[in-house]
Amino acid sequence: MNKKQVTTSTIKDMKQQGEPITMVTAYDYAMARNVNEAGIDMILIGDSLGNVMLGYNSTVPVTMEEMIHHTKAVMRANGAAMVVADMPFMSYQASLADGMYNAARLLKEGGCAAVKLEGGSEICELVAKLVTAGIPVVGHIGLTPQSVNQMGGFKVQGKDVAAAQKLLDDAKALEAAGAFAIVMECVPAALAAKVTAELKTAATIGIGAGSGCDGQVLVCNDLLGFSDGFCPKFAKKYADLHGAIVGAVQEYIREVKERSFPAPEHTFKIDDEVLEKLY
Repeated sequence: MNKKQVTTSTIKDMKQQGEPITMVTAYDYAMARNVNEAGIDMILIGDSLGNVMLGYNSTVPVTMEEMIHHTKAVMRANGAAMVVADMPFMSYQASLADGMYNAARLLKEGGCAAVKLEGGSEICELVAKLVTAGIPVVGHIGLTPQSVNQMGGFKVQGKDVAAAQKLLDDAKALEAAGAFAIVMECVPAALAAKVTAELKTAATIGIGAGSGCDGQVLVCNDLLGFSDGFCPKFAKKYADLHGAIVGAVQEYIREVKERSFPAPEHTFKIDDEVLEKLY
């Protein structure tokens, strides 16, 4: 699918025009090629790569080096989608200088177009400085996986008055600081819709936040059914690649065991007279 390069201006225009924004994670060259070909608007190199690609039990162990490595791979796909990379845990929380330096690394070394930060009003000073320096920012509020230990697990956020008000205030603060988009994760649908309506320029990207957001994001491995294990309630499997992959490998194993693979069409020939001259 041919489409123009998606930029921050594209995303802002889509919000104003009411056109839903599509986002999916990708962590390597092959997946980025596939989702670009499909016509996705935005690609997120999420620190969820720690769970789905590296086998960590959370996003907390993910390093800057790992994020840069995967961002570079995705950027080699060179498609029209706008690429956003996550700032991993403790790459920006210790100081403004750390945040500026590490965000610049993701753009300069990784090649992405924007960075995503978890948090609300407490990170707005950094968001403003990044935007002023020319680094586009996507916010992330609601369930923030990097803070899962403090939150006491993966739970829906914003269910009481105080929590809902804080989420709305955080979204407005991020918008005022210059974030062009804000991911809302595991937020009641009606609250997410209210936040979306209140924001004037920043697009909301929902994951477990209902259809009232300006766009949606899913982890590619959930969307494609790469695993038959746990799948979040908010995710929908559009394919069963786990079953297809296991079935294909089982067929390969069977054919190798019975020597039906490789077949003649998979092999190369040599002249008999060449073999006859060997000693």
